Amino acid sequence: MDTNLLNNYVLKAIDAYPYDLEETVENLNYALSYESHNAYALYLMGRLQAEQFGDYEKAKFYYAEALANKMDFIKVYPKYILVLIWNHDYDEARKLIDFAHTVKAVGKGELLVLEAQLFECQEAYKNALKAFKKAKLFIYNNSFMSFVDSEITRVKNKIKPKKKKSSKNKKTKKRKQKKNKK
Repeated sequence: MDTNLLNNYVLKAIDAYPYDLEETVENLNYALSYESHNAYALYLMGRLQAEQFGDYEKAKFYYAEALANKMDFIKVYPKYILVLIWNHDYDEARKLIDFAHTVKAVGKGELLVLEAQLFECQEAYKNALKAFKKAKLFIYNNSFMSFVDSEITRVKNKIKPKKKKSSKNKKTKKRKQKKNKK
């Protein structure tokens, strides 16, 4: 098989995604027909399935295949974890996050943000806040830092309404007691 031709198809698919989906799919199919275990083509096919078609089961399959063929392909981990979270496969996501922490060169900050999002989906808001704050230690650009700060604010807002509701209930109870006394 001609590796240059395979790389050409993969590069064309990368270039076309997500703006020209027809060209992306065509080039991915060519690439996978030449080499069915090409990690980058499998990864991009997983992204296509998850992000464009919303087929998380197929996306999981492609991401798993990509990692089976190249365990150190660090681009796959965040996308795969995100698909697991979207698909409510929380235990699998937890295991993959734990494993991804052992892979050399995977972005710790990004993994911690995904871990925080996993906690948030499980309604463990305090754990989510801890993970977001820990992620800030491993962030090295301002835009990602701003994103994490906004995520922290959003999660804090999920916690605060519970406290406000209880104070309103107390006020309502006091009013009712005053009315009952009269």
